[in-house]
Amino acid sequence: MKYLCLVYCDEALLHSLPDSPEDAECLAYAESLQGAGRIIAAEALKSVQAATTVRVRGGRMSITDGPFAETKEQLAGFYLVDARDLNEALSIAKGIPAARVGSVEVRPVRELQP
Repeated sequence: MKYLCLVYCDEALLHSLPDSPEDAECLAYAESLQGAGRIIAAEALKSVQAATTVRVRGGRMSITDGPFAETKEQLAGFYLVDARDLNEALSIAKGIPAARVGSVEVRPVRELQP
């Protein structure tokens, strides 16, 4: 089953805390998941300040620079994994280096019905 591990953290603190992971550590973890046949995709995201939010209401599109909402933590990246069950997905999430300074939300991927 597919699970999406969403990595959240305070961007202002992400790289300044003693437990903050370096990019090389995050890359090594993703490569270890790939070697185990568990990763589908993983990416770090640019700053939330680079985000653009799109809304469609009544058939009209509006575009807003910046994030959808102001929050204490921002979406910093994701790991899309293939896990046997939720317990394995949680074990994978526990190993994500950024979990030491932020949080990882684990959600099952819902298959769209035709």
